[in-house]
Amino acid sequence: MTPYSSLFTPLELAGKRLRNRIVHPSMTTVTAADGRVTDRLIQYHLNRARGGAAMLVTEPLATAPHQKIPTRVRVWNNHDEDGLKRWAAAVEAEDCRLIGQIQDAGRGRHAPGRNYEAIGASALPDDISWTVPHILSVTEIETLIGHFANSAERLKRCGFSGVELSAGHGHLFHQFMSPYSNARTDAYGGNFESRMRLMLELIAAVREQCGSSFILGLKLPGVDGIEGSIDINLSRQISARLTATGSVDYVCFAQGAHSRTLEMHIPDGHTERDTNAATLAAVKDTTGAVPVMALGRIGDPAQADAIIARGEAELVGIGRALITDPAWPRKAQLGQASRIRYCVSGNTCWKTIVAYQPIACDNNPRVAMPDELDEVFSPALLHKKVVVVGSGIAGLEAAWIAAARGHDVTLIGRSTEVGGKTRQLAKLPGGEDLSSIYDFQYVEGVRAGVNYQLNREGTVTNILAMRPDVVVLATGSTMTWPGCLPASLKDEDLVPDLRSAMAELEQVAQPQRGCAVILDLDHTEGTYASAERLRTLFERVVIITPRISLAEDVALVTRQGIYRRLHQKGIESIVASEPRWTDAFEQQATLEYTSVYGGPLRGIEHVAFFAYASPRTPDDAMYAPLKDAGIDVRKIGDCRVARNIIAATAEGDAVGREI
Repeated sequence: MTPYSSLFTPLELAGKRLRNRIVHPSMTTVTAADGRVTDRLIQYHLNRARGGAAMLVTEPLATAPHQKIPTRVRVWNNHDEDGLKRWAAAVEAEDCRLIGQIQDAGRGRHAPGRNYEAIGASALPDDISWTVPHILSVTEIETLIGHFANSAERLKRCGFSGVELSAGHGHLFHQFMSPYSNARTDAYGGNFESRMRLMLELIAAVREQCGSSFILGLKLPGVDGIEGSIDINLSRQISARLTATGSVDYVCFAQGAHSRTLEMHIPDGHTERDTNAATLAAVKDTTGAVPVMALGRIGDPAQADAIIARGEAELVGIGRALITDPAWPRKAQLGQASRIRYCVSGNTCWKTIVAYQPIACDNNPRVAMPDELDEVFSPALLHKKVVVVGSGIAGLEAAWIAAARGHDVTLIGRSTEVGGKTRQLAKLPGGEDLSSIYDFQYVEGVRAGVNYQLNREGTVTNILAMRPDVVVLATGSTMTWPGCLPASLKDEDLVPDLRSAMAELEQVAQPQRGCAVILDLDHTEGTYASAERLRTLFERVVIITPRISLAEDVALVTRQGIYRRLHQKGIESIVASEPRWTDAFEQQATLEYTSVYGGPLRGIEHVAFFAYASPRTPDDAMYAPLKDAGIDVRKIGDCRVARNIIAATAEGDAVGREI
């Protein structure tokens, strides 16, 4: 019997067969250039088609002349019809339907600054950037609909199976449908029917241009979280009205908008799995016979199969999970779910693309590469004895890939378990999914024959005694001592770094008296997850930082979630300030601090816990002596430069393929 039989049942849309129920929803890749299709853009989609997905929805395309972002493939004219044809032919040849997305952000903007070329329904500001758009006239709306419909026809002519009209996430179509952002009094605003007019006319125009054998999907707002905007009742009305046209082939529902609710758009590890299930259950009956796609943290085959089997949806959108492992469908169908590289819900992919960098993933170092799907690596021309020092995710990645290529690999780790600092993060709130990184790496290493020597200290002497050809140092990093604290405290070991302090608290469950204070010179996710953990133990938690706000080094959607949770849990913050070590701390447990701009001392009383999180320096002391001994030594991960998870897995992958 085929595993996950409901998930792998075919479905027909607009007369076109889908081999299963797995859809890759729209994800921007930033791999196009000069408005043209590139080989890497095709490769990204081809890998996911070959990996077994039934349908892929592209990133937003440039479907009107005002959309000038060079990394959007231009579709509104014949700028690159040959590229569009190559793209469609590559994907469709793998029995996978390619759907182009039509979308315009309107006034919505999550990049810094304002967009002075934005268009919109009304002269009302975007809630994040405060961008006020140019009000589209009736003539401009009609022209815009014409561009969108003509672009859809061009996609059909070039071999695409359909288009998706993206009317969620607070984008232009969403803005027209919402009474919060549409204050018009003409035919495109005012009452419900008028607010629907743009979408109704666009649906009709696409269907007229493209015919009935062309898939037309809708991404609609579920709940956008803004008072006076689109709630579940209005979402039901919108869904019922647009699907009643008889021209729609599938529907999915998005959450959030360009406001403090943008985080709802891409839920992270702090949210429940199948995040949007309740919303979908509340609106599904409004679509009639139109198939519905479920979205939102669906990452496991059993979870996806159950959604289809229970009739909660007819399709499942597997977005970030297919970034992490394009062969997710194939592995699931072959009963190899244990070999799937799972999404860790960290939203690093989103962070890279909003910085206009090609899409990347914490748990997939080979996104969009020709060998991304490889399960059998090119064997090494010369077999070597390789010693990897460090059992964190950088070392684990290097070890299993080097072993899979035929090298004799020994990994030395001083901990009793693999995973390093990532294992510690996985134990903090929101970090559970991170365990899938090192779990996968360890199992693949066992399969490839890595000799794991854990609970052993790697030294220059014992490494040289092993007579290695190559040594890979993945020995991590150490937090630097804060300059605002006296050096004598470091010498006396009186103030721990946050990692060490949290490790000592791992087994503590009983509530503690007093206040916990974190000096935040780090501004990454682990610091705030630690604060949440401390709040379960201490009566009060305070974060103090010399910067003017918190979480400055994380992506916007992640930062929104951090702010919300800190507020809800009563975790206090003191910004633009630094502690001053005085006798008051030792005598009264009062930590005094002052503004970085000067001023009087203030105090935090009853401090029972104080630790710092700061930038890190590499632990690379073994590099020079090993190099002097004539060994080929490679530094990876934090041992090279202290950074993040994505750098660790990427460098582990790279060195495993190079040696």
